[in-house]
Amino acid sequence: MPTGVAMRDAREQLFDAAERVLLRDGPHALTSRAVTTEAGCAKGVLHRHFTDFDAFLADLVQDRIARIHDHATALRAAAGTGTVAGNLTGALTDLFGSVAVAIVALVTFRDDLRARLRRTTPSGVPLLTEATAMLASYLAAERGLGRIAPDADVDALAPTLIGAGHLLFADRKTTPPDTEAVHAIVTSVIAGAVRG
Repeated sequence: MPTGVAMRDAREQLFDAAERVLLRDGPHALTSRAVTTEAGCAKGVLHRHFTDFDAFLADLVQDRIARIHDHATALRAAAGTGTVAGNLTGALTDLFGSVAVAIVALVTFRDDLRARLRRTTPSGVPLLTEATAMLASYLAAERGLGRIAPDADVDALAPTLIGAGHLLFADRKTTPPDTEAVHAIVTSVIAGAVRG
């Protein structure tokens, strides 16, 4: 992009470029130069909007966490509709079929980024912690509707589902698992908790 030409919504364009680099080349290839080259802009654009590259990455992760909060609202609204296993399968597929697996790799790859994120996510793995809370909230809503057993430990089921889902989708080099594979894991994990 020529100097002096304004980018519309530069933050989103830079975030989208970072995701493409991350998905295509992995966390080791994610540099400010790679991001700005992918976005088609001068390197100074990134530094005009962020104090440094780790601040940019922290904002990227926070932006993707905010999207999980939006998905959580929609998932809770789905309580009582469809099937519990179907809703969870969709949620896990949406979560891990996106950039979430690559973001988790990025967080574990960069110590400075992880330290910054500890300010808002003091325990657990940022993004996965929020995704776990999303599933626990949904399962609690289903428990309240009687579709999950009243004694079901949703705080144990949620991280089990997240861990199983992450393992299914973690290999970025092969074809992602199909819906049936995700559904099979979900039904196995929640088998003792679902009523009816």
